[in-house]
Amino acid sequence: AWLLKEQGYDVIGVTMQIWQEEAQQVQEEQAGCCGLSAVEDARRVAAMLEIPYYVMNFKAEFQKHVMDYFVAEYLRGRTPNPCIACNRYVKWESLLKRSMDIGANYIATGHYARIVQLENGRLALKKSASVAKDQTYALYNLTQYQLAHTKMPVGEYTKEEIRGMAKKIGLRTADKPDSQEICFIPDHDYAGFIDRETHGKTPPAGNFVDAKGKVLGQHKGITHYTVGQRKGLGIALGTPVFVTEIRPDTNEVVLGQNADVFGSILYANQLNFMSIPDLEGSMEVTAKIRYSHQGAPCVIRKVEQDKVCCEFQEPVRAITPGQAVVFYQGDIVVGGGTIL
Repeated sequence: AWLLKEQGYDVIGVTMQIWQEEAQQVQEEQAGCCGLSAVEDARRVAAMLEIPYYVMNFKAEFQKHVMDYFVAEYLRGRTPNPCIACNRYVKWESLLKRSMDIGANYIATGHYARIVQLENGRLALKKSASVAKDQTYALYNLTQYQLAHTKMPVGEYTKEEIRGMAKKIGLRTADKPDSQEICFIPDHDYAGFIDRETHGKTPPAGNFVDAKGKVLGQHKGITHYTVGQRKGLGIALGTPVFVTEIRPDTNEVVLGQNADVFGSILYANQLNFMSIPDLEGSMEVTAKIRYSHQGAPCVIRKVEQDKVCCEFQEPVRAITPGQAVVFYQGDIVVGGGTIL
């Protein structure tokens, strides 16, 4: 907000109200990016910067596109990324529309990413100046229209530079710790959250099996596990084992050795291309298969209208259905999709 004000923009501060009930307000008071303490911080910052400030209610959109989606994906044996869903459907669809309705030209966010126009005329995301904090992975889904109406002013700076500016102008949030957890599950108990949301109708305990189907023991229910997981399995087989697959149809969790968690090919759908209108033929890219993944060289090609095959030069660890795969050429986001 301060950076845009310095650049001459007429700035309005907005916080999206997404918490669902009174009890959750108390629970989230000190948690995440969207709890009550964040609202109070934002209100005080807006007052200090002398800009108008509003809290807009997006409870229904957040429930439908983020929380319900999160639960449904886990019940299907997949591992969703709720931040990507929130960015796509709440921040950039609902907030952008409401902002335009009240006469704004842009929405601006504090994401560490940059928006650039390419030689082909298309808008694309470019990795931020702060590589360690780069957030382009979670934003691959944005459309050309959304990019055209978005500002990301902090993407040109490192996190340290931004904190330095905040201190210099006296913002109370200058030293506020980064938010790490999923904002609506501050206690990190995903399975407990899913159980509460489904009123106890989560999948029951079932069998741990090996790749050939041999029963190895009992699991607590598929919502407790994700591909690549080693800790917290609650089974001792004398050697480290990892989740290699989740089978919701048979209520089985497949375990294997570390080598079994690696794969060279993935398929993805729900595609969004950014730097190009669409994928024609094949393309060499670097693909990130999770937020913390460094990225690995691969070749992508369309196999159906909304499906790509991504073939890596070397096997990558824990290709996880439900997570996003994001394609880059250098620092530029080509596009991405959801891993099948």
